[in-house]
Amino acid sequence: MSTTPRDAHFPVAHLRPPHNWVNDPNGLVFHDGHYHVSYQYNPYGATHANMHWGHFRSPDLLTWEPLPIALSPTPGGVDSDGCFSGNAVSDGDRIVAFYSAHREDRSFQHQPVTCAVSHDGGQTFSPREETVIPVWPEGCTMYRDPYVWRDVDGWRMLVGAALADGRAATLLYDSPDLETWAYRGPFVARHPEPIGGTEELTGDGWECPQYLPAAGGQAALIFSTWTEPTGPMRVAALIGEEHDGHFKAGAPVWADHGPDCYAPALLRAPGGRWLLWGWSWEARDQAWAVAGGWAGVLTVPREIHVGGDGTLRQRPATELLALRGERTVQAEGATHGPEPVELGSVGRAFDLTARLEPTGTAGLRLLTTPDGSEYLDIRLDPDAGELVVDRYHASLDTRAHGGAYRMPCPTGQPVDLRVVVDHSIAEVFLTSTGQVLTLRFYPTGQGAWRLQARTAPGTRFRYAVDAWELHPLVIKTPTAGAAEQY
Repeated sequence: MSTTPRDAHFPVAHLRPPHNWVNDPNGLVFHDGHYHVSYQYNPYGATHANMHWGHFRSPDLLTWEPLPIALSPTPGGVDSDGCFSGNAVSDGDRIVAFYSAHREDRSFQHQPVTCAVSHDGGQTFSPREETVIPVWPEGCTMYRDPYVWRDVDGWRMLVGAALADGRAATLLYDSPDLETWAYRGPFVARHPEPIGGTEELTGDGWECPQYLPAAGGQAALIFSTWTEPTGPMRVAALIGEEHDGHFKAGAPVWADHGPDCYAPALLRAPGGRWLLWGWSWEARDQAWAVAGGWAGVLTVPREIHVGGDGTLRQRPATELLALRGERTVQAEGATHGPEPVELGSVGRAFDLTARLEPTGTAGLRLLTTPDGSEYLDIRLDPDAGELVVDRYHASLDTRAHGGAYRMPCPTGQPVDLRVVVDHSIAEVFLTSTGQVLTLRFYPTGQGAWRLQARTAPGTRFRYAVDAWELHPLVIKTPTAGAAEQY
């Protein structure tokens, strides 16, 4: 099918349907030779309402088949006002999806767990008529977003929560058969605390908990921070070990250092590999997105693991190398400044690698207007030990959000980067440490984009930069049952 975007900001190498609202990735599962990716979806417009589960599947992460909407609210049912977030598991010949059942006559903060089952590879799902876990534990001021995984001969579930004593939590259940669930208490519960040495806190409640089991080392609990009255905030993680149904971990760290990644979800892939997708929301006025007819996009799939040093490490899935087309930039050299060095032109979707060695503040600039008045900066600040992604000048349209965002960066050694830019989303991977920073930006320039190397006065800067055109994902023509999304 055609992948022609409705506007210049519509990503082509990131997964989403061509119209309407998208948020949390849901139902991520490998089943019968296919990766299944569902997501929160409003079939009727570009605002957060009418929550269904849209659905794609792929044999290779590159070619995607739109499937019929997986979950729809049942009039008068337990989910009559929305099928909210959750996950899915493969169990023999069936896919079982667990999700938060929303009704307006219940507290918005309390969404009991229900499920639906597919016996035909995700083409159709039959919802359960009643909730799986109808009552949340006493003292929960927030309760939603189940995450289920297989553990030895049984199954376990985490549910995001906030507790009346002021702690955010994930609550643990187990089951022998995916039908009967027993509550085992809080898996983790903590009062708000700073994340990654910053002033931002872990929040009043945790949404969309995801558990990355230990693979010869430590495990990770990934969660999305929620705070009253702001709502969704950022994505954090705890690295540690489980002991007798409780997760013991150190200080919280960032799972994504950017402002525009939330509610990431895990998929257990063949070969012991774990993949993660996140929701990248819009960083522009809502009316602009509504006028364009679409909002939200999923990040690229990322391979994720806990390194031997106990840090959470992410990189783009290996399969995405196949999306690289023509190499448009191949530049290597050194500069003392102060004049910028032109590295070459890039398209609106490109995949870049760089090795940078500065003695002071230096970096790369993506210029998106011919006169250079609009640009996105990626710079290294060795004195602060940070990599900074600065979008204050990334759009001449005042409806786009600004800001500069940082992640820790090693000093005194070369810095390796991988940057995936796709029209209005940039995912900056610090290859040296496995950290990532996601943000949205909205260039207005109509001409060619180009890259520069730039330095502060008195700085010597060595660089080696390669950039490739980024081909679109292949989206197959939807079947009649899936055509309502298109």
